[in-house]
Amino acid sequence: MYALKNKVQLIGNLGNAPEVKTLDGGKKMARFSLATNETYRNAKGEKITETQWHNMIAWGKVAEIAEKYLTKGKEVVVEGKLVNRNYTDKEGNKKYITEVQVNELLLLSEKAKA
Repeated sequence: MYALKNKVQLIGNLGNAPEVKTLDGGKKMARFSLATNETYRNAKGEKITETQWHNMIAWGKVAEIAEKYLTKGKEVVVEGKLVNRNYTDKEGNKKYITEVQVNELLLLSEKAKA
């Protein structure tokens, strides 16, 4: 059970192409956003879709895969863990960020067009 303490699995669509940087030493880092949708019916019977946006970060080989295969709108499955960090912006305000550190990526097949 230890491996399940901080595990996230999401299926969603990319909001943009990954922003990829090559760091000193050649290691790559990729950032991208993922949208997940939940659909339900409200009290009036109307269909409601809620979209949640998630910040993703990938390192090394996973970042290379993201750079090569991910484009805006692609449907993917990601697995990783939640990571929290903070920084101070130019105005001196402390900012907090929660990201999913991706350790596995799976591209879902595109639907065949009839």
